[in-house]
Parts: sequence; C-alpha cells; structure tokens
Amino acid sequence: MKNLTITLLAGALALTTPIARQAYAASDGQGSGMMNQNMMSPGVVVPKMDAARGKQLFASKGCVVCHSINGVGGEDAPPLDAATMPSPMNPFDFAAKMWRGAEAMVALQREELGDPIELKGQELADLIAFVHDTDEQKTFSEADVPSRIKELMEHMPDENPHDEGGEDTKE
Repeated sequence: MKNLTITLLAGALALTTPIARQAYAASDGQGSGMMNQNMMSPGVVVPKMDAARGKQLFASKGCVVCHSINGVGGEDAPPLDAATMPSPMNPFDFAAKMWRGAEAMVALQREELGDPIELKGQELADLIAFVHDTDEQKTFSEADVPSRIKELMEHMPDENPHDEGGEDTKE
C-alpha cells in the first residue's frame, strides 16, 4: 500500500509526451487504456518508482556525501531516514523542498563533488521511493557506496566548529 501511495503521488515528476497523450486519448479518457495506471490526469504521467534503484542512485550520485540513511553518510545535510519522512509524501512537496535548498546544495555539490548532481525525472522518482521505503533503507550500508564516493567522504575535512583542534574525525 505504501509503494502504491508513493507511486500515485509521484505524478508530478514527469510531464507527458505526445506519445503519452495519444495513449491517454486512446484510452477514451476513462482510464481504460494502456496508460490508465500511469496517468495522474491528462498531461501528467506517473513514473514507476523503484526504491532499490533509488538506493543505488543515492550512493552513486553522491547524495550520501552530505545526507545519511541508517547513519551511513554525511552530516552536512539532514538525514533522509524513512522514519522521519512525512507519509504519505507528496512528490511536489519533496521537489519543492529540494528547490528551496537548491542554492546551498549546488554550492556544496560543486565544492565536494566537483559539479552539481544532475537528476532525470525517473531518477528523482526512484530517490523519492528510496527515502520513503523503510524496508529498502534497512539494507543500505557502507557496502553500497561506490569507492570513488567513499574516497570523497574520507578526504573531506570535518568542519564542525565544536571540535577542538580541527582534526579530521570522519571515518
């Protein structure tokens, strides 16, 4: 039920293409055609959300450098544990929250990753599924983090002003 709710709410993540419009039109507008499970309304398509793929993206795209799940990851940004996420999540709200923090996130991404993270709509849908899926998050560990991302995390100085001596205390 939880995944269905997230899937239904994710319609905001992908705008329809002419092909999707044709499929909706072919469905007689009553939801009986091939797009009936993927259409939020005329013009908006619901992408299939995959929490397992989102877990892989969370690590490989570098989200884990600043955000943590299960205590794995950075501390420069809020943890994204499913237990702390509103449920059900409106993907518009999730995207809006990201947008509000975009300026700071892009600056940190440039500083720590070299370039801003680029996400396609499907990737964002999968990430949203992952940050709301308690069961999938239980499987997330340091083993999921690619070595190039681990290296970035290990070489980041600890900038916590409360530490004395300014030592690099990240593991």
